[in-house]
Amino acid sequence: MLSLPFLPQRNSVRHPRVPNGIRVYAIGDIHGRADLLDQMFKRIDSDFAQAPVSHHIEVFLGDYVDRGPASRQVLELLIARTHQIGGNHQTIFLKGNHEALLVDFMTHPSTLDDWQHLGGLETLMSYGLAPFINKRMHADLAIAFDEALPPSHRKFLDDLKLSFVCGDYFFVHAGVRPGVALERQRQEDMLWIRQDFLFCEEDFGKIVVHGHTPVSQPEIHSNRINIDTGAYATGRLSCLVLEADKIRIL
Repeated sequence: MLSLPFLPQRNSVRHPRVPNGIRVYAIGDIHGRADLLDQMFKRIDSDFAQAPVSHHIEVFLGDYVDRGPASRQVLELLIARTHQIGGNHQTIFLKGNHEALLVDFMTHPSTLDDWQHLGGLETLMSYGLAPFINKRMHADLAIAFDEALPPSHRKFLDDLKLSFVCGDYFFVHAGVRPGVALERQRQEDMLWIRQDFLFCEEDFGKIVVHGHTPVSQPEIHSNRINIDTGAYATGRLSCLVLEADKIRIL
C-alpha cells in the first residue's frame, strides 16, 4: 500500500464519503497492460479478503486499450471479472476517449490517421492484425478489425457508461466542464477535457474521480482525485479505495 504524504490538506469542513457498508475500488487508465491489471485484481482480492464488506464496487475509469501491448487481453480480463466476483459485488466500466476512438474507427476508417498516433496500432496488433499505413487500405483494415472483434468485446464496448455516482463521489474518465451541472455534462468533455477542468478549484458538487491525464503519483485535491499514473509507460497502475470517509491507494 502506498503512503500519501504528498497529498494536499483536504478541506477540514467537508468530509466526502460513500454509504456505509460499501467499499469502492476505482482503477485508473490501464492502456493495454494486462499484466498490471492481473496483478491489481490479486491486490484487490487480497485487500477484500482481509476485511470483507457487505457491498464491494469496482469502478474502471476507461482507457483500457491502446499504447500498451495487450489491449485484447485487457478486455478479456475485464469481461471475465464481471463473472468472478458475483454476489453483492459490482463492476462498473466507464468509457474513455480511447474506447471512443476504437469504435469510431470501424465506421470511419480515415480516423486511423489520428488513432495510430495515440496507440491504435498496438490495439490492432493485439487482435492479430498487421496495420496498413497506406490510406487506401484503411477501409479494408477497419473491416478486418470489425470481423476480428469478438461479440463479447463488442457488447462490452457498447455497454460502457460515461459516469457513475456513489455517495459524494462522481466517477468519470477525463473530468467535467466547470459551471455545468454534473447531470448535464457533455460526452465530449467527460472523455477529453483537460485544462479547464484540471485548473479549476471550484466545487463541482461532488468529488470528481478521474484519469486521462497521467501524473507521477495519485493526486487528491479538494474537488477532484486523479488516479491515472501512466501504467503503460511507468508500470504503475493505481487503485483508489473509498470506504465511509476514508481514502487509501493500492
